[in-house]
Amino acid sequence: MIKETYSPQETYELGEALGRQARPGDVYCLDGDLGVGKTVFTQGFAAGLGIEEPVNSPTFTIVQQYEDGRLPFYHFDVYRIGDVGEMDEIGYEECFYGQGVSLIEWAGLIREILPETAIQVTIEKDLEKGFDYRKIIVESDLPV
Repeated sequence: MIKETYSPQETYELGEALGRQARPGDVYCLDGDLGVGKTVFTQGFAAGLGIEEPVNSPTFTIVQQYEDGRLPFYHFDVYRIGDVGEMDEIGYEECFYGQGVSLIEWAGLIREILPETAIQVTIEKDLEKGFDYRKIIVESDLPV
């Protein structure tokens, strides 16, 4: 599926729609360049899970956990990870294979430990189509 958005609000709303559909054990891999809107998308995704507290990128902590939605939400940012073995130290398997939902920014850096059923979300911009234009590619069987 490919969706085009033309504002941060539309990117947020697409994330929110996917968050409403998320099921226990889902793993979303979120990739895109710096400044492309991954955090806005993630904030919408968290809202779709019913999370009301502020959601920001966990760049220096690798994972941020939210328990106040309809499912536990594990928001990973692995941009600064030095070695995939660091994921073992934070107990990623409990997140990926538990009853919550995981969303991983920069997931390509840990591709070898991702579940085969992971849902790939790629956000791209095209300045020729406008500053706020985003092409969001979701590779899964989820209808949106």
